[in-house]
Amino acid sequence: MDITDIRIRKVNADGKLKAYVTVTFDESFVVHNVKVIEGENGIFIAMPSRRTKNGEYKDVAHPINTEFRGILQDRILDEYNKIDDTDEVSAD
Repeated sequence: MDITDIRIRKVNADGKLKAYVTVTFDESFVVHNVKVIEGENGIFIAMPSRRTKNGEYKDVAHPINTEFRGILQDRILDEYNKIDDTDEVSAD
């Protein structure tokens, strides 16, 4: 499966959330609302999630293995680091 497009919208606010990302796979399937988050150990991605009735968050889409999660995170963060605070980027 190829990542064929990444679109990043930076968030201009204080806090841990730094950007929202839309990722397209094989020019056929899109995942919206991947988040770029600044954590205590650096920046990382968080997959789209919803809140359950008991208040926990559950991913609605996510990689099923560590290898692909690493590939996805590396590609998103590479693109994120290329843009300045006012840009939206699309990487093919």
